[in-house]
Amino acid sequence: MTRTVPNNWQAVPRRRRAFTLLEVIVAVTIVAILAAVVAPRVGRFLGKANDKRARAEAASLANQVRAYLVEAGISKITDDFDLELLTEGDDPLLGKKSDLLDPWDHPYVIIIPGVVNRDFDIVSYGLDGQPGGEGENKDITSGEE
Repeated sequence: MTRTVPNNWQAVPRRRRAFTLLEVIVAVTIVAILAAVVAPRVGRFLGKANDKRARAEAASLANQVRAYLVEAGISKITDDFDLELLTEGDDPLLGKKSDLLDPWDHPYVIIIPGVVNRDFDIVSYGLDGQPGGEGENKDITSGEE
C-alpha cells in the first residue's frame, strides 16, 4: 500500500500580493509629509553652501589679482582693471573665463577702491545678480566675515 503525502503548498490558498488602495494612500501621505518637512531645510542648506562657496571664490580671486599685480610689477591697482586679465596672456592665473562666475552664474565684480578692503573688493551680488539685497540676494565681498 502506497501512502501519498499531501502537498501542503497547494492546500493553502494563495495570498494576495498587491497593495490595497488604503496602503498606497498612507505611503504617499507619509512621503509628502516628509518632503514638506525636509525640502525647506535642504533649500536653506544649499543657500548657505552657495554663500560659503562665493565667499571662498571671492577671496581666491582677490589673491589672484594681488598675484597678477606682483607679476606685472604694478604697485597700485588702476581704476580700469578688468578681472578678465587673469585669464589672458601666455601663463594665465585662471584657466578659463567661467572661473570668473559666482555660484549663481553671475560675474564677479571688482570695485576699486574697495569698501571693505583698502585697494579693491571682489563682489558677488548673490542669487539675483543685483547690488544690495538680503538672504540669498545678499552681496558677498572678499575679506568680509
